[in-house]
Amino acid sequence: MLTSLLKSTIGALGARTTVAFAATFPDGTRYESRPGERPAVTVHFRHPRAARRVALFAHIGLLESFFDGDVDIEGDIAQAFRIAFDSGFAGAKPPPLVSIRNRWHEWRFSNRSIAQAKANARFHYGLGTDFYSLWLDMPLRMYTCAYWKPGTRTVEEAQANKVEHVCRKVRLAPGEEVIDIGTGFGGFAFHAVERHGVNVTALNTTTEQVEWLRGEVARRGLAERIRVREADFREVDRPYDKVVSIGVLEHAGRDQLAEVVKAHADFLKPGGLGMLHFIGHVGRFETEFFIRKHVFPGGWIPSLAETIEAMEACGLEVVDIENLRRHYALTLDAWAERFDRNWEKIHALDPRRFDERFRRVWRTYLHGCAEMFRSPNGYTHLFQIVYSKGNITRENYPMSRAFLYPPEEPR
Repeated sequence: MLTSLLKSTIGALGARTTVAFAATFPDGTRYESRPGERPAVTVHFRHPRAARRVALFAHIGLLESFFDGDVDIEGDIAQAFRIAFDSGFAGAKPPPLVSIRNRWHEWRFSNRSIAQAKANARFHYGLGTDFYSLWLDMPLRMYTCAYWKPGTRTVEEAQANKVEHVCRKVRLAPGEEVIDIGTGFGGFAFHAVERHGVNVTALNTTTEQVEWLRGEVARRGLAERIRVREADFREVDRPYDKVVSIGVLEHAGRDQLAEVVKAHADFLKPGGLGMLHFIGHVGRFETEFFIRKHVFPGGWIPSLAETIEAMEACGLEVVDIENLRRHYALTLDAWAERFDRNWEKIHALDPRRFDERFRRVWRTYLHGCAEMFRSPNGYTHLFQIVYSKGNITRENYPMSRAFLYPPEEPR
């Protein structure tokens, strides 16, 4: 009976997508969504328990069966996720058991405490510089959405574009004190110091990244220009001229959004400018359980509306909002391609940690998120919000966006 239910579910997927795909089942039968066409992807159900997991947990059951080896995917894995998003599952209410698991996860891994927030960050970002260097851009190692303006050919160019885009938006000026909340491997900090003459405090809660970054700052002879501080995003030391936060707000946690936004406001001097670059929902939705369970424990994607409400409550004026959703699809495409191409090197770094299960989880994350940002049915976007502390004036911010790119530069 469970296999019959699984076949019915697969058949419903086939009716909602134009992608030709096939599925094989433990009883030896085969399904083809478009008979006569070569399938772009074939899903092999190897064990009957996969049917049970799909019945109980829907797409979460399918993914976890894939991670455990009860399901294999042959062919173009990106097309498998396109099929999923074509089905409209992203906007559907999750099964009751998935909702229960999500609530349990929130209770167990909430970012309420600084200690748990740090552990959550290290779960993902503490995987090592060698790991990330095999598939991120070099030398910036930016692990956030890039900016693919016309003429951009590589993810290296796109990430350099993004960092400069941010620097221009907050109007960096020589001698200013800037805090880079989150900082990662310091790509923004190095660029801002070397190209714009500012001084940067690089704030990060992930010990592994902090240790590497301190060594890199010393190696480059920039210890007097870049201060690396290991602390939670909520631990405000003093106000700065400019605040930059690239890919941090998603880690605030379900109930900590107001607290983290307030910290961003407290970091900023009156009249100063800041940048919030974050993944956000259009509308209020639960954050995908797969991401929270297997990739970013404690993570939570806020809506654009509730983020703006939190900013207003802290006396921040929204100056400009740009949506880079389409740019994130291209960024994830580049990461996924490099991850797949360099898998053997990744595996060799630590065969026990970077095993086949890890590979399947991360391929799902990278390829799946690329299709999520590409999907016309999606509600997950990437926003850049420029904000000020107090209302801007004609003296501290231009009256148009023309200053970002002079006429001779491509936009």
